[in-house]
Amino acid sequence: MAKRILIALDESANAMRAVDYVARSFTPDHEVTLFNVVLNTAAICGMNSPELTPYFTAQQVTFCSLEDKKKDLVKKAMSEGRARLIKAGFQGDKITTKIENRKNGVARDILAEAQSGYDTIVLGRRGLSGVAEFFIGSVSQKVLHNAGRISVVLAI
Repeated sequence: MAKRILIALDESANAMRAVDYVARSFTPDHEVTLFNVVLNTAAICGMNSPELTPYFTAQQVTFCSLEDKKKDLVKKAMSEGRARLIKAGFQGDKITTKIENRKNGVARDILAEAQSGYDTIVLGRRGLSGVAEFFIGSVSQKVLHNAGRISVVLAI
């Protein structure tokens, strides 16, 4: 019986290791979704208000172009992840890519998506030091501790 796998993907090497883990460890009859949560910057980039600080107004175009570049990197990573899964034998019609605007926080948005019918979440572990991870946490830690009955795999 095929299961549904959610891969939380960004443009990092750790995220691509999660794709490689799925390609090596799961059979190609599984359904896979490559999922990314992006900041919803449309409101900020479209904002033209006298209340904005002069500094932000001066940097707004630069900020928005960086966000566009980040989205392009994520789309490229999605294409690369999809290609790696297909090379491993997964069928293209069983691989979905999904990019959603951040609603409640990256970890909470990943968990909300996972609760819509996935069996496993696979994500890369962020490279925080032990001290930093203890104080501020990471997306992978938050997903791991709040996934409930959904299996979580951290690809290192």
